[in-house]
Amino acid sequence: MKKFNLLLLLFVFIYGSAVADEGMWLPSLIQKLNIATMQKMGCELSADDIYSINHSSIKDAVVALDHGSCTAELISKDGLLLTNHHCGFGEIQSHSSVEHDYLRDGFWAMSKDEELPNPRKTVSFLISIEDVTAKVLAEVTDKMSEEERAKAVRKVSSELEKEAKGDTHYETYVRSFFNSNKYFLFVVETFKDIRLVGAPPQALGKFGGDTDNWMWPRHTNDFSMFRVYCGPDGKPATYSKDNVPYHPKHFLPISLKGVEEGDFAMIMGYPGSTDRYETSFGVKNTMEVTNTIRIEVREQLLKIWGDYMKTSQKARIQYASKYARSSNYYKYSIGQNKGLKRLKVVEKKQNIEKNFTDWVNADNARKEKYGNALKYIEDSYKDPRNDRAITYLSEAMLRGPEVFMFAYRATGLAELLKEKNPDKEKIAKTAERIKKSLDGFYKDYNAATDQKVVGKLLKIYADENAATYYPEFFKTVNKKYKGDFDKYAEKLFQKSMFVDKDKFTAFLNKPSLKALKKDMAFVAASDIVTKYREIRAMLGEGEKDLAKGRRLFLAGLMEMDKDKMFYPDANSTMRLTYGKVLDYIPRDGVKYNYFTTVNGYLEKEIPGDAEFDVPARMKELLVAKDYGQYADKDGSLHACFITNNDITGGNSGSPVMNGKGELIGIAFDGNWEAMSGDIAFEPELQRCINVDIRFVLWMIDTYAGATNLIDEMDIRK
Repeated sequence: MKKFNLLLLLFVFIYGSAVADEGMWLPSLIQKLNIATMQKMGCELSADDIYSINHSSIKDAVVALDHGSCTAELISKDGLLLTNHHCGFGEIQSHSSVEHDYLRDGFWAMSKDEELPNPRKTVSFLISIEDVTAKVLAEVTDKMSEEERAKAVRKVSSELEKEAKGDTHYETYVRSFFNSNKYFLFVVETFKDIRLVGAPPQALGKFGGDTDNWMWPRHTNDFSMFRVYCGPDGKPATYSKDNVPYHPKHFLPISLKGVEEGDFAMIMGYPGSTDRYETSFGVKNTMEVTNTIRIEVREQLLKIWGDYMKTSQKARIQYASKYARSSNYYKYSIGQNKGLKRLKVVEKKQNIEKNFTDWVNADNARKEKYGNALKYIEDSYKDPRNDRAITYLSEAMLRGPEVFMFAYRATGLAELLKEKNPDKEKIAKTAERIKKSLDGFYKDYNAATDQKVVGKLLKIYADENAATYYPEFFKTVNKKYKGDFDKYAEKLFQKSMFVDKDKFTAFLNKPSLKALKKDMAFVAASDIVTKYREIRAMLGEGEKDLAKGRRLFLAGLMEMDKDKMFYPDANSTMRLTYGKVLDYIPRDGVKYNYFTTVNGYLEKEIPGDAEFDVPARMKELLVAKDYGQYADKDGSLHACFITNNDITGGNSGSPVMNGKGELIGIAFDGNWEAMSGDIAFEPELQRCINVDIRFVLWMIDTYAGATNLIDEMDIRK
């Protein structure tokens, strides 16, 4: 009996919310689940102040950027947005040139006329959330196959989405939670005219670069600013000079009071993905397949890109955004593997599974319902070859070389050209649509660099996978080029039209199926996608059993402990997390303070270094200690602070608020010691790294002189 109780405590530690700071909670449920605890911790708001569908609330000031890649918050009545520098990095980079290097120098719109449009950027507001589990599962039975169950769920979900949308311009979708044990209906409104307003120089917005990424102590002013525009009627509209700033239902006031250790802190945002209910089998697969392969392939990719970026200012601008995206999860994977191993997460999960099995076997009805749950999961991971192959293919061919997926854009055109009676009008429209994407692609593309990537990464794929997983064009490489992928890549880049803007434009002016069929890049791209689909089909049956096992396992866990509050894994839907400002002890003999100051810029400075250079104006202001109203009561200017809020990727840019709902910081990172956190939350180690809002305002006001933006905000002293 004592052994069972010990395991139950371990279960609560791994899977439950044994501490208030763990959990990514649906805001629509905080009245029922969380508000009492939050108020005891220092929250002065009601649940209705945070989430309401009847009046304005904090949820109306928190938005998903680009459908959940990042989060942002409204800070003025005229639609002014704050998010992270790295969340706006792509837009800052796209507007940059050698003549106007906004990455290096920063960008500030001193009037609304100077704000820069971003055609592909979106901002989505949450309108409402509704628990529709009973409706979705009304006709579902335990006797159904996974295909029958999925079909029934899709049918009802589609009907609910259609009904909720009605004749509105809203987007509606039903999402599954708790491994398809619960379902919620979301209604959102998406705006498409989002303009760049401001950003500090990269040397300040990304100070420390890859070296400091995921690390604490941190010194960086990771923010950028946008503005939401709408049509004159207040509704979403694509870019037009006639559009006007959007007036939100709510925007966040800003506090200059700063934070102290133990202060209440809450974050709302759109966390992307967690796997807190993953089994030991899944954790092993993440470590040995997903992370190991990502590290291996991206290490080579980043070296090639990095070498090119060192050659010129133009090269640095071209590859800055894609290098940052790839590098982020390269380092994350390294840290996650170390954390999972150090914290013995596999062993802890195995103990949970033993506990679950004992509980199931103690009752015949439970054995019938849940007895095979873990077996389904274990069996799906027994042979990792398919999983390894698709992971290598994704990293080495879909995400690494740029030419293949760019060439694949011509597939729709090829299908039209194949028809017996080709529709010339459709062909012309399709060609014209592709033409519109050429400037954006070739502006940030270097063919010689991509040729090196192709040669290196295809060789890795060939070396690490059996021939049955090779795309068809590998036969040509082996026969014609004696297996030399560098020689193959050299020939491809000599002959393919896709690596040269003028050649591809000439083709689009007069497209022909014959030209596509003999183009080496297009042939390779088609073969890659075909092989990807084949491997996915091989994985298909195992994935069905895996999904079933996971659903039954989590259903059993929730039945096993009916009195405990379970929170769902992140899935890019709005969540609230609450906790406190706290320091931590990362290892024996070391204690990290809960805040840093701008003195760290001077202490870390390496003049001329790509990661630790301090711009002359910044250094001048710091030496002068010109902090004004943004100084802390101790006289220093605080740069960043940490809390024990539960966040993950997608929360980048999320507002950090005090108990009054005032903005005190912007979340931008997790800490290195807790990279295992997406799978197992570690309360003693896990910290959320935030830029202090006073540092942000100081940058806008004192450094940039953009007082026009300061004047828009509701700043509370």
